[in-house]
Amino acid sequence: MSIPNNFKYTADHEWILVEGDVATVGITDHAQLELTDIVFVELPEVGRVCEAEEAIAVVESVKAASDIYAPVSGEVVGANEALDADPSLVNTDPHAAGWLFKIKLSDPSQVESLMDAGAYAAHTCA
Repeated sequence: MSIPNNFKYTADHEWILVEGDVATVGITDHAQLELTDIVFVELPEVGRVCEAEEAIAVVESVKAASDIYAPVSGEVVGANEALDADPSLVNTDPHAAGWLFKIKLSDPSQVESLMDAGAYAAHTCA
């Protein structure tokens, strides 16, 4: 299982990579392994404003549909349209090509409350 050191993580298995005031969000390798084959992704609309921990997207697999929660508050400024044609990118490359959406942070301090790689690794083994 891959857990990149430069990402932050939620207890619900979302990852976030902050670059300036914009963060890229996806689901972790652990999450995609648990879900198995991803067959559909419902992405948030660009321009949507959300609060941290708000359900903002849905990932459907052959096993189940799972809500994806915003790790931080802000405005959606991008969505990975490549997933419309190939939702399996979430399985094959969850930390890069399989990203879900980008969010402009309204409160950058919220990132500090997320887990680092070590804490997330311990969380997934608990």
